[in-house]
Amino acid sequence: MRADLVPDDLWERVAPLLPPAPERRRRYPGRLRVPDRVALAGILFVLRTGVAWRDVPAETVGCSGVTAWRRPRDWTEVGVWPRLHAALLTELRRAGLLALDDCSVDGSHVRALKRGDHVGPSPVDRARPGSEHHLIVDRHGTPLAVTLTGGNRHDVTQLLPLLDAAPPIRGLRGRPRRKPRHLYADRGYGFDKYRRLLWKRGIKPLIARRGVSHGSGLGKVRWVVERTFAWLHRFKRLRTRYERRADLHQGLLDLGCSLICLRRLQRAVDRAGSGDGPRPR
Repeated sequence: MRADLVPDDLWERVAPLLPPAPERRRRYPGRLRVPDRVALAGILFVLRTGVAWRDVPAETVGCSGVTAWRRPRDWTEVGVWPRLHAALLTELRRAGLLALDDCSVDGSHVRALKRGDHVGPSPVDRARPGSEHHLIVDRHGTPLAVTLTGGNRHDVTQLLPLLDAAPPIRGLRGRPRRKPRHLYADRGYGFDKYRRLLWKRGIKPLIARRGVSHGSGLGKVRWVVERTFAWLHRFKRLRTRYERRADLHQGLLDLGCSLICLRRLQRAVDRAGSGDGPRPR
């Protein structure tokens, strides 16, 4: 197994969340089970390179593509990836690296090469089958939640489900943080109905108005969500949807968000070790 695929700090956070391995039969034990860390290396290899599961190089990764596919299927069904993401968000908040007062939302279309759940004709890709990623980030661009829908779903219809998908973030004394104070979005979300619904939740909507000329000034704040999409789609498996099962693609999205959060934690530790300290907010 390539050691750079699963660093120690990632494995220390994933291992406690994994379900226990099934017991082997005494009389007919079968083939020895591939270690979970090796299987995770296969998952990350597919996520980063975008290769098909059957093309995972066993001599490099340490497991076959079939094993690399079965293990995330099992871990997705028990909710490993959302718990990993929530745990990393808790660490970020405890370290003072989250700015939850100001959040931004946006959506991004991806082509779906296979039929399946949450696939629809994309209005930006000549009605070809596609899906859409809906993302909410904090002021620094840290991904708080990502959801998956068909490519023909309007962004604004997923605004409230996206807010509900963000986990309660712990890390400080008091109640977990569940919602922002201000929400930034482009004019695709500019419907008065949803502005009223946000006000009812205690969230101030800062959304560009529909039907007015460009230049609202909100772009200087909500550009971070576009940057986070660029980070997320650097994982080649997420640029195009290959999985038929929506839950498997959703699991890879959650894993990608977790890796972005972990990278932010690592950079903060490196700055603290070099004496630079945290950057001003």
